[in-house]
Amino acid sequence: MKNKIKILRAEKGITQEELAEAVNVTRQTIIAIEKNKYVPSLELAFRIARYFDKGIEEVFEY
Repeated sequence: MKNKIKILRAEKGITQEELAEAVNVTRQTIIAIEKNKYVPSLELAFRIARYFDKGIEEVFEY
């Protein structure tokens, strides 16, 4: 599943660590999601989308 997390982080000017803390996961989880090596749970995907004030389909692409 592709995602736009890295782009959205850059636009917002935040680090992987800051995003990880905001959505209650580790930095390693964010790294794995950004590299498409890990598919987040639906709950986590929604938390990430909400953090960026986007719809889930705007952040994740199937």
